Amino acid sequence: MWQQVYDPLGSFALSTVAAGIPVAVLLAALAFFHMKAHLAAGLALLVGIGIAGFVFGMPVAMAGKAAGYGVAAGLFPIGWIVLNIIFLHRLTTLNGYFKALQNSISGVTEDRRLQLLLVAFCFGAFFEGAAGFGTPVAVTGAILIGLGFSPLAASGLALIANTAPVAYGALGAPVLALSAVTGLDLLQLSAMIGRQLPFFSVLVPFWLIWAFAGFRGMREIWPAILVAGVSFAIPQFIVSNYHGPWLVDVIASIVSMGSLTLFLKVWKPKKIWTSTAIVNRHDTSMDDIAANGASAAAVAADASAARISMVRAWAPWVILSVFVFIWGTPAFKKIMDGLWAWKFAIPGLDQMVVKMPPVVSKPSPEAAVFNFNVLSMAGTGILVSALTAGLLMGYSFTRLLKEYWETIKLVRYSLLTICAMFGVGYLTKYSGLDATLGLAFAHTGMFYPMFGTLLGWLGVALTGSDTAANVLFGSLQRTTAEQLGLPPVLMAAANSSGGVMGKMIDAQSIVVASTATKWYGHEGDILRYVFFHSIALAILVGFLVTLQAYVAPFTHMVVR
Repeated sequence: MWQQVYDPLGSFALSTVAAGIPVAVLLAALAFFHMKAHLAAGLALLVGIGIAGFVFGMPVAMAGKAAGYGVAAGLFPIGWIVLNIIFLHRLTTLNGYFKALQNSISGVTEDRRLQLLLVAFCFGAFFEGAAGFGTPVAVTGAILIGLGFSPLAASGLALIANTAPVAYGALGAPVLALSAVTGLDLLQLSAMIGRQLPFFSVLVPFWLIWAFAGFRGMREIWPAILVAGVSFAIPQFIVSNYHGPWLVDVIASIVSMGSLTLFLKVWKPKKIWTSTAIVNRHDTSMDDIAANGASAAAVAADASAARISMVRAWAPWVILSVFVFIWGTPAFKKIMDGLWAWKFAIPGLDQMVVKMPPVVSKPSPEAAVFNFNVLSMAGTGILVSALTAGLLMGYSFTRLLKEYWETIKLVRYSLLTICAMFGVGYLTKYSGLDATLGLAFAHTGMFYPMFGTLLGWLGVALTGSDTAANVLFGSLQRTTAEQLGLPPVLMAAANSSGGVMGKMIDAQSIVVASTATKWYGHEGDILRYVFFHSIALAILVGFLVTLQAYVAPFTHMVVR
């Protein structure tokens, strides 16, 4: 057995710098050296194995197994989701259904800002609540591209929108995991997160439209943005506080979609903005952009799309929603796992890595069991929905197989990237590099509410999952809060609430976005576009948590 060491260099500052090198290599390779994502991830993985083995003392063979475990976990379930959602998108694109869907959304509103609000925020939140793990970005990114948004806009804006709902994604999985690792009451955690995120459920739609259209463009449609945000935030608060974490996003997104659609039947903006370009506030006026976009909006739908009714156009996505929801329910997962699931303990890794205090209260061996429960994975539900929709759209079995093979070829590099990214994430987890970074935040004393929130942000940025970040740092948050005299439920919730803002910059989500928008190879551009939004929103969450920790009347919001 190998015990993790969190200060191998005898200087915590130097050890923290060393622990951050793999992440720095990955970000620099993407953002500054414009490397292909799969190459950047592969380089970061090699560097990480070197740091883990030669600096932190992890046996190199064990480090390799941790990386391999991450590669497998990246392919299933995340890569499985991406492959199958792109397959469905491809089927609907080839026969005109996707074009008809775009036309139906345009029928609700021709204004690109309102389309963005409806698709990226409201519709995306439903998929986050039902499935999570990359599904909402894949779906909304593909739809936005189809509506005429530029690849950068579609990718970046889908990532920004997929923030406020993330803590309750996949039927509350992040909160369930947080309760499991901290030992804190599940309903108290759900309620506490529900007293933090509703503020941002109102803010994020405004932020989203501002990022796309600028302040003036946002101000012109503020009533609709307010309706979308408030109609999401109120159910989010009520369900999380009085029911639990399971159906928060599903109910809130349905209420928000319905409220916005009904509101748009009685309210229209004075200026209809048909542009999908990102506003350059220095040299492009709103009027110029609207004029340039008008010609694109006037292009007639192709003949096949014109013959497809709105009901038929939405049918594949309704089928997807139904199957994803069914696949996300615990009862159905249990049935599928009972039919067939394969668990494989990684030899030489399972129970061989020991987490040590102060990260945990006592030495704790880490499990490393790959659970190949493919029947209950969300990606399998997506595949079944794609096959069902494909048959209803008139595809033959032979054609479906052919298009599936074409989809595999289309996303092969993205799948490699996702696997390598997960390899980095699992390597940092088992080698203790992530814990070293976390302990650096824990040394901030009275400023811990801010930095503890940013720790959650860092955890999601590293792992690509709010669930994984809660597992990673949840116990550390509770332990540190108790040492500093802060409410443990507040800081555990802050880990999840702050983590959602890291979702837009984690490498896996960026690759999902680039794949969905067919903009592979531009992951660095997407990262640069969303990074400011991610850190700014995370700091705002940290500011709210600080107020809840120290300043009345915000302190009365803390669940006791």
